[in-house]
Amino acid sequence: MTTLITNIKELLQVRETSISKVSGKEMVNLPTIKNAFLLLENDVIAAFGTMENCPKINADKTIDATGRIVFPTWCDSHTHIVYAGNREQEFVDRINGLSYEEIANRGGGILNSAKRLNETSEEEIYNQSKERLEEIMQLGTGAVEIKSGYGLTVEGELKMLRVIKKLGENYPIKIKATFLGAHAFPTEYKENHAAYIDLIINEMLPKIAAENLADYIDAFLETGYFSIDETEKIMEAGKQYGLQAKIHVNQFTAINGIAACIKHKALTVDHLEIVTDEDIEALKNSDTMAVALPSCSYFISIPYTPARKMIDAGLPLALATDFNPGTTPSGNMNFVVATACIKMKMTPEEAINAATINGAYAMGISETHGSITVEKKANIIITKPISSYYQLPYAFGSNLIDKVIIEGKTIL
Repeated sequence: MTTLITNIKELLQVRETSISKVSGKEMVNLPTIKNAFLLLENDVIAAFGTMENCPKINADKTIDATGRIVFPTWCDSHTHIVYAGNREQEFVDRINGLSYEEIANRGGGILNSAKRLNETSEEEIYNQSKERLEEIMQLGTGAVEIKSGYGLTVEGELKMLRVIKKLGENYPIKIKATFLGAHAFPTEYKENHAAYIDLIINEMLPKIAAENLADYIDAFLETGYFSIDETEKIMEAGKQYGLQAKIHVNQFTAINGIAACIKHKALTVDHLEIVTDEDIEALKNSDTMAVALPSCSYFISIPYTPARKMIDAGLPLALATDFNPGTTPSGNMNFVVATACIKMKMTPEEAINAATINGAYAMGISETHGSITVEKKANIIITKPISSYYQLPYAFGSNLIDKVIIEGKTIL
């Protein structure tokens, strides 16, 4: 199956040779070709260039992209889209003045989602989750990481990870699975953290590894949740099963957690709404990607990741949704990119780089996703006719996507 896209107003994120990520000042550079073509063969990119060099072939399908922008699908490296029910009441509780911590302390938050998940069948969780997956695909996401963490029991965590695996088998989208048993301490372990960590390390992890259900391991490293010492034990245990760390850190407080994650060679550190100068210095000398989640800040009214300070310091930054039932019930990467520009003062070029090539790095898939490069996956967004790609964040409330192609299949 060959698809030829012609007369593209501007083709974005063009990389002749594959790169893993962009950092600092490089993030403002977004390579493009105007009046371009793009050729897809089956599930990969076969060729691209200017229209004057467009090949004369009888493609199975030809798309005229006059007036339209074409670019790689978004790579969303941090989501929790496998869950049961919702937490609408907590949304209203926050409006009425309760904080995230107050809601959690009275049985809400993560523990609320865990209770619902453990009461819901695996089939029903799959059916609810596939609707969310289909929605984000239609919004232009072509690769996604999905975490467990709402089970907090051996069977609950396995159930979530099996649903994630089934989604990956049934949909033409790259899905990476992350084991997040260390999301919160269940009520029965509130005063006995060591016993729950023992459950994660000695019962959950061996079973997850036996079924090959996870690619990464995560923990909520935060005051009132998992300490640095506890998180380090979990990261070390993950290494024994080949699971690199991707850690929630610095969402509410800075307790030197980032340095600990870097020491253990975490692929990413995510949230970073609170960032110290020491954190930035630690990240400078590492291969760890910082991941910002601006729609979480928007939804629960907490500070935004200081993107400008971090990029100006030479760091790379990725953007992701944090799609979850409590603090970010949205998987719309278009809104994430717009919010990064509006609230975090990232340029459109930086935001698009952060949501494509750097997002791919944050999932360990930059060799196959995140840019317009020959032999990478045929994952493409085609916009409606627009004036320029600046309109994507500028018209933040409009759906400017006309077509989405994922692994060569037209999704929208």
